[in-house]
Amino acid sequence: MDIQTQKEQSQKPKKKKKGFFREWADAIVFAVIAATIIRWLFMEAFTIPTPSMEHSLLVGDFLFVSKMHYGARTAMTPLQVPLTHQKIWGTDIPSYLDWVKLPQFRLPGFSEVKRNDVVVFNYPPELEHPVDLKTNYIKRCIGLPGEKLEVKDTQVFINDKAIKNPEEMQFKYYIKTNESVHERIWRDNDVNVADVIKVRGGYLADLTNHGAASLKALPFIEDVVMLKKNKGDATAGIYPDAKRFAWNADWWGPMTIPAEGMTIDINPDNILRYGKVIKNYEHNDNVVLTEDQITINGQAIKQYTFKQNYYFMMGDNRHNSEDSRFWGFVPMDHVVGKAFFTFWSIDPTAQGFGLRPGKILKMID
Repeated sequence: MDIQTQKEQSQKPKKKKKGFFREWADAIVFAVIAATIIRWLFMEAFTIPTPSMEHSLLVGDFLFVSKMHYGARTAMTPLQVPLTHQKIWGTDIPSYLDWVKLPQFRLPGFSEVKRNDVVVFNYPPELEHPVDLKTNYIKRCIGLPGEKLEVKDTQVFINDKAIKNPEEMQFKYYIKTNESVHERIWRDNDVNVADVIKVRGGYLADLTNHGAASLKALPFIEDVVMLKKNKGDATAGIYPDAKRFAWNADWWGPMTIPAEGMTIDINPDNILRYGKVIKNYEHNDNVVLTEDQITINGQAIKQYTFKQNYYFMMGDNRHNSEDSRFWGFVPMDHVVGKAFFTFWSIDPTAQGFGLRPGKILKMID
């Protein structure tokens, strides 16, 4: 190296070393950006807060949901605090501004929603939030677009054929006994202690078929009876309207699930069945519903063709689940992703730490 080159290098300004706080700030910014991209594009962590999917998924399960299966959605609300949902952590302060709203698109996925997939989706009736910021629900997909679905005496039928039930499906039972049942007995029979209710002459609990049989075999249990609704006993709040359709959780339908390209006639029954779908989820402007007419932008319509696919979701805990039987169909643009596997699980009713080792890194069926 010649003298001139050495002189030129010595005259160059030395690169200033980053300070401690600057290095940490850069690292945090990078981590937030990376986590945001992973959460949006690939996978997101969720926890199970309610027993609606028991015994398949338990309260206290932590799971990863794949965004890649059905394709990640682009954000409708870009003005949002990263890694938040509706509110800033630990506060009631909204985490987003709705000043800017973008059209939503879905990136290509490598799978469609299939029957028996456990799906995370945005709760459709929550109309006060943008689609991607509605509360997240998790249920099992039971009915697919265009299928006729009916529940008869707790059994689901698709196109008039009974479908296979989830192995861990539960119903509400009355356990008749004059004895006091110890918590250990419930746990030994895979009963969620938090759901057990003491009543006159026994207990109420959510049980699998296996759990009901094993409890009935105990010498101090007199009987175990499933609590079912009768056909024609309308339940308040049932979808689409208990005043017109005398349905309940155990006897529901028949009803065809809307599919993209499916055309229906506009009549009073179909307005009750599908009117809210057309108004709330099909992205139509100025929709007005009456008992015998639907108008869109002031124009009365005689027929309607659906713009997207819809799905029928049910919890595996059939008597303790608010699902499509009560609020209707899930539009495709509300689908978040497929529940993939549990990575951790804590029993909130157990004494001590309550770790469930059998649920760690377990695939979800």
